[in-house]
Amino acid sequence: MIAKVIAAAMERRLFLVGAAAFSALPRIAWADSARTMLSGAMEQGSLVVGRTEPGAKVELDGNSVSVSPEGLFAFGFAYDQTKPCRLAIRYKDLKIETRDVTPTKRQYEIQRITGLPEKFVSPPADVEARIQRENALVGEARKRDTGGTAFSEPFDWPAVGIVSGVFGSQRILNGEPKAPHFGVDIAAGEGAPIHAPADGVVSLADPDFYLTGGTTVLDHGHGVSTTYIHQSELKVTEGEKVVRGQLIGLVGHKAAPPVRICIGP
Repeated sequence: MIAKVIAAAMERRLFLVGAAAFSALPRIAWADSARTMLSGAMEQGSLVVGRTEPGAKVELDGNSVSVSPEGLFAFGFAYDQTKPCRLAIRYKDLKIETRDVTPTKRQYEIQRITGLPEKFVSPPADVEARIQRENALVGEARKRDTGGTAFSEPFDWPAVGIVSGVFGSQRILNGEPKAPHFGVDIAAGEGAPIHAPADGVVSLADPDFYLTGGTTVLDHGHGVSTTYIHQSELKVTEGEKVVRGQLIGLVGHKAAPPVRICIGP
């Protein structure tokens, strides 16, 4: 019985978030300016939360980034990103500040898992279309860029248990190399509660996706979302507003693919 925490994408820039996303983020002053602050681990696969002056405009690599009326914004680094991002802030007094923000490199593990049902490791051709449709639904839910600001506060752990799988590790399933593991596994008993790590709105809730089983996506605002998969039961519905700590689902059975939770925009 495993609950999983996955990563997500934000502001049209893919980024993946590991366990650090569920702890307090260090606050870092940007250059010598007190006008903009960045918080985050500043490493591959991490979420960066910014706070600037109300009314300021923010661009990341030339693309506009949503900024709340209070001056809050967010962006992230891909798990394997090595090149810097160019962040530009245009203040209401028309002064512009720019800076290259480069993620530090992370050391990822290699994780080997054997004994998995082959239909989940190499799905048959007749279900590929279904998998693609379901992946597209998740992708659309994670594209939401709404005005909520719950993303700016540290997230709570959504489940209680031992961390049994870490973010970014290379997955070798039944001896076959697969994509990196974009989540955090939390060992928990079947039926254990999964709680919302922060306030949000349910942008997707489906009880039976082929690869991910019971799947829920929570929108926390400004492109940041969390995703929960392989749940045995969903406790929320699409469009529902949730608050930090609210029960949103239950951990699935140990024979099923692990339950997973995801953060990102």
